[in-house]
Amino acid sequence: MSNKTSQQYDHALNKCREIFEKKTIDYGTAWRILRPKSLTDQIFIKAKRIRSIEESQENLVGESLDNEYIGIYNYCVMALIQLEYNTDFEESIEASQIIEWYHKITTSTKDLMLKKNQDYGEAWREMRVSTFTDLILMKLLRIRQIEDNDGKTLVSEGLDANFQDMMNYAIFALIRKEEVA
Repeated sequence: MSNKTSQQYDHALNKCREIFEKKTIDYGTAWRILRPKSLTDQIFIKAKRIRSIEESQENLVGESLDNEYIGIYNYCVMALIQLEYNTDFEESIEASQIIEWYHKITTSTKDLMLKKNQDYGEAWREMRVSTFTDLILMKLLRIRQIEDNDGKTLVSEGLDANFQDMMNYAIFALIRKEEVA
């Protein structure tokens, strides 16, 4: 695997992190009231919007699809924080604590990408951006099924692995969009 992938990943991740940090300053941690299922639905809305625009070639709202992929990434981080650090709403959590959790989750997700990327020989570089949208939607349907099964799976990966995969697909989409622009 090339160092280029790691650098491009970090560049896209920095965009996601910057927006997350600024929104944390603007809104605080109000999102902590959301259950993971609600975050799954927020991700679903963003992915459906991307697919709708990809298919219709019309973007009436005018917001960039990059912002939607960034939103997917950040909502996945929020879901993982909720899963790992309790979903009970706590108003007193400092922004610095949330940023620390964000860093921990994004670091482990990048590490996962690096391992998978090595095994798959950077196959994602030959994929269409629209495929990442479809993969995200597929993962969302899987997550919904797991959530409906109270988080239990027989042989499949759990919620955390699916959220991490969506995070990596969103980053790959941002990288590919930049490359084909």
